[in-house]
Amino acid sequence: MWLYLVALVGLWTLLRLFRERQVVSHLQDKYVFITGCDSGFGNLLARQLDRRGMRVLAACLTEKGAEELKSKTSARLGTVILDVTKTESVVAATQWVKERVGNRGLWGLVNNAGIAAFSVNEWLNKQDFAKVLDVNLLGMIDVTLNMLPSVRKARGRVVNVSSVMGRLCCFGGGYSISKYGVEAFSDSLRRELSYFGVKVAIIEPGGFKTAMTKSDRLLPSIKMLWNQASSEVKEIYGEKFFLSLLETVNSMVESGSDDLTLVTDCMEHALTSCHPRTRYSAGWDAKLLYLPMSYLPTFLTDAVFYWMSGKPAQAL
Repeated sequence: MWLYLVALVGLWTLLRLFRERQVVSHLQDKYVFITGCDSGFGNLLARQLDRRGMRVLAACLTEKGAEELKSKTSARLGTVILDVTKTESVVAATQWVKERVGNRGLWGLVNNAGIAAFSVNEWLNKQDFAKVLDVNLLGMIDVTLNMLPSVRKARGRVVNVSSVMGRLCCFGGGYSISKYGVEAFSDSLRRELSYFGVKVAIIEPGGFKTAMTKSDRLLPSIKMLWNQASSEVKEIYGEKFFLSLLETVNSMVESGSDDLTLVTDCMEHALTSCHPRTRYSAGWDAKLLYLPMSYLPTFLTDAVFYWMSGKPAQAL
């Protein structure tokens, strides 16, 4: 019986490998629009796909980011300035894309633009949450809805960058909330667009060192929130808890991987494989820690976090 089971698992694995290695034809004729290309995953993916001969349309937040990217790529790659939080910017970028892809449509849309922010919920106000949601979730939705007609015309792909923190919430603030939203939006979008031959994939990276997750960006933000907190909040949580949070965030950032290709290879596969996966977990921490923890009973997951995190000064 066990031999039959092993044989079935082996056959399934071989079949999966065979299916996943089948590549879409005529990649050199296909257009891919990527947001958040100033640095990090978006920048690397743009260069990676450009080297493969695909027609990359890269959206950057700044002129400097666009110029630096163009200096490292071929003349095929085009850039456009895009602020995903502004609908007029999204509409202008959509028109720019339509003019370039024409009747062929847009093969790939990669929603990569995002910001990170970690804190304690009680230290924040509504605007702090809205700032993150506007970029990571609402901006992504706005871009997707505007680009959908072009993607549907090509029967192409939508690749949304979520996070392991869209499966397991580790900190307060808007980041995990936004990524849980990305997961839900992507799931509903995948089912709706399957009727039109469009495939939707979710990328769930673990910890990686990018401009978005640098300690010198995240830690000052937490310090500012602590300094702005009321005397009552500071008394409840205490200086020791604040320092423990800084140490936890810094440790998480410093333990992140430098190899961004672990993520961009997943993105590339989602765009070029005949049979892309629904979800891609990038990084060993995602595969061996965060995702397994997300399947544990809630009381066990909570117990792990209670054990790992610092306690507020006035905790019971």
